[in-house]
Amino acid sequence: MSGTPHLAAEPLRTARLLLEPLRVDHADEAAAAFADPALHSFTGGEPGTADGLRLRYARQAVGHSADGTQTWLNWIVRRRDTAELVGTVQATVSGSTVEVAWVVATGHQGRGYAREAASAMAGLLRSRGLHALVAHVHPDHYASAAVARAIGLLPIDDMAHGEVRWSS
Repeated sequence: MSGTPHLAAEPLRTARLLLEPLRVDHADEAAAAFADPALHSFTGGEPGTADGLRLRYARQAVGHSADGTQTWLNWIVRRRDTAELVGTVQATVSGSTVEVAWVVATGHQGRGYAREAASAMAGLLRSRGLHALVAHVHPDHYASAAVARAIGLLPIDDMAHGEVRWSS
């Protein structure tokens, strides 16, 4: 496997958040949390159904691509004080490069949860020797650009599918 087989999602804690490794049984709760179509205004698509998320989470929870070239790390993000699901963070490791992404449910945006969760994820990755982080952010998505900057990424002159590539 040319991904990073020794790397797996593990529980992470921040001051306000708990990052739980993704499980199939998160699907019902996630479908409700991410049901707002406005959440997809920058990325396209539409909210996933609970059944659709169960199928996706079953694939993702395996932890690697079918061909073994990628390691997948996915977390559900919860508030520590209420245990409410507020978002997700994910990392796709291909060799020494890691594609990172984050999503925060519409009702929880603007509170710094994406920055806090993405920082925890980036810290774990860097502690494992993975420093080449990459994110793709819509050029008008200022909140995600701020998260990318907060985890040490800088925009580079490279657009892919209408998004700006950010890299460390």
